[in-house]
Amino acid sequence: MTQVVRYLHDESHWFPKPDNALDEPNGLLAIGGDLSPARIHAAYQQGIFPWFNPDEPILWWSPDPRAVFRVSEFVPSKSLKKRGRKHPWRITLNHQFLSVMQACAAPRDQQGGTWITQSMQQSYLELHRQGIGHSVEVWDEDTLVGGLYGLLIGGVFCGESMFHRQTDASKIAFWALIEHLKRCGVDWVDAQVPNDHLSSLGAKAMPRSEFLELLAAHGGKLIDMKLWLPQRITLNV
Repeated sequence: MTQVVRYLHDESHWFPKPDNALDEPNGLLAIGGDLSPARIHAAYQQGIFPWFNPDEPILWWSPDPRAVFRVSEFVPSKSLKKRGRKHPWRITLNHQFLSVMQACAAPRDQQGGTWITQSMQQSYLELHRQGIGHSVEVWDEDTLVGGLYGLLIGGVFCGESMFHRQTDASKIAFWALIEHLKRCGVDWVDAQVPNDHLSSLGAKAMPRSEFLELLAAHGGKLIDMKLWLPQRITLNV
């Protein structure tokens, strides 16, 4: 199959098929377009996501393989369970979406840049307002010390980024997300690109073709959105 990176236009939310993505760099599929909420949502529904540096055009990716978690198979480590029991963290859902995004961007700002640009923050914030974007927050009293955010595409939660300001706070946020997904009947988490950190949490590398089949099978699942209203999450420790 011929691999060609396509250039997108603002007038349409069309994307090429993910199996047209390049092998090197792994998963690069398209360039350009915009970061409108509608385009971003359309991309995730097709297994595509934006990822680029501030001085680059918008780049769209669908890597092979894909990092995924099966919610029903996630088991927190003994050390994480111990920390969850000992530390008086408070965990919430959808209380501070923008603050979580900004915190995920902040460490990269100190390194000279972030792919979580201001325009991206505004688009994902609008998706949050539409009930598509969601965040988990970890608090030490009234201080935000960890969290994560992503998009809910039917029965698949597409994780975007996480952060921590205290040891293991991002892992606690992920564990809390898993507990909430179980209650909502969502059984898959897309973590995009496999790496050692995700593997340590239990992520598996899935061929892109299988991931796209999974997304097609579960992406249209109807979820009770009342379960995603702002609330507190309790860990089963």
